[in-house]
Amino acid sequence: MNQNPEQIVRDRVDAKLAEAGWHVQDKAALDWSVGRGIAVSEYPTDTGPADYVLFVDKRAVGVIEAKSKDWGHKITTVEEQSSDYAAAKLKWVGNRRQHVSTNNPSE
Repeated sequence: MNQNPEQIVRDRVDAKLAEAGWHVQDKAALDWSVGRGIAVSEYPTDTGPADYVLFVDKRAVGVIEAKSKDWGHKITTVEEQSSDYAAAKLKWVGNRRQHVSTNNPSE
């Protein structure tokens, strides 16, 4: 299978989230009935789509900004992007506080 680097990272993050018990879903096919913990990919915020927003019982509890290992030397840029998501307003939900994590799935 010929995948671009972003898709390879997404596949790894999806697998790690699933191993941890999260139900990974795309925002276009979101089904709240699959379980309590849902990780929604490309969830819209007022600063742009977050790679993943984590929900427990339909409440946003965290944001994951996934980057490949070659982003390690650009950590300041990733921190700024993650900070923006921490302060962002999530579309379709009323809560604004969430935990932000930058993830390198190769570690």
